[in-house]
Amino acid sequence: CAHASLPKSRGTGLDETLPGAGPSCNHVDEVWPNLFLGDQATAANRYGLWKMGITHVLNAAHGTMFCQGCHDFYGTTIDYHGVPAYDLPDFNISQFFFSAAEYIHKALSTPGAKILIHCVVGISRSASLVLAYLMIHHHLSLVKAIQTVKEHRWISPNRGFLKQLRNLDLQLQQERGC
Repeated sequence: CAHASLPKSRGTGLDETLPGAGPSCNHVDEVWPNLFLGDQATAANRYGLWKMGITHVLNAAHGTMFCQGCHDFYGTTIDYHGVPAYDLPDFNISQFFFSAAEYIHKALSTPGAKILIHCVVGISRSASLVLAYLMIHHHLSLVKAIQTVKEHRWISPNRGFLKQLRNLDLQLQQERGC
C-alpha cells in the first residue's frame, strides 16, 4: 500500500491538506464517478435530482432540524438512507463509517446508479462519509481521499470528524499491513 504521510502540525495534522477554498462552492459536485456531494437545497429539489439522474440519496443529517428527508419525500424513484449525524466535534460519526460506505458501495455497484450524499451545507458530515467510503472501498489514505474530493469540491470536516477519520486511516492501514 502506498500511503502519503500526513503533514505534521497542530490538531489532527491535516491542517495543510484542508485550507482554503477548493475549485467549487456549488450546491452539488461530482467528486467520484457517479458520486455527488451536495447540500440540503440540492436534496430538496426532486426535479433537479431527476435531471441529474440521481437514484440514491444518503442524508448525513437525517432527522436534524434542517434536514428532514425521508423515504416518503422521494417516493419509489430514489432509494433513501438516513444517517442521524450532528456537525459537532464531539459527535461520534465513526459509528456510521462502515454502514454508510456499504450503502454507497452498493448504490454505485448498481448499473446506471448515481448517488447524492448530502447534509445541510455539504462540507462536513457528508464529506466525512464520502472520505470514509473512499478509504474503506478504494483503499485511499485519508490524505489522498481529501485531495481527491478537493479536486472537485471544497470540504471542511470539523476537527472531531477529522480525528475520527485519522483513526479510521490508521485502523485500515494496520488491517491491510501497510
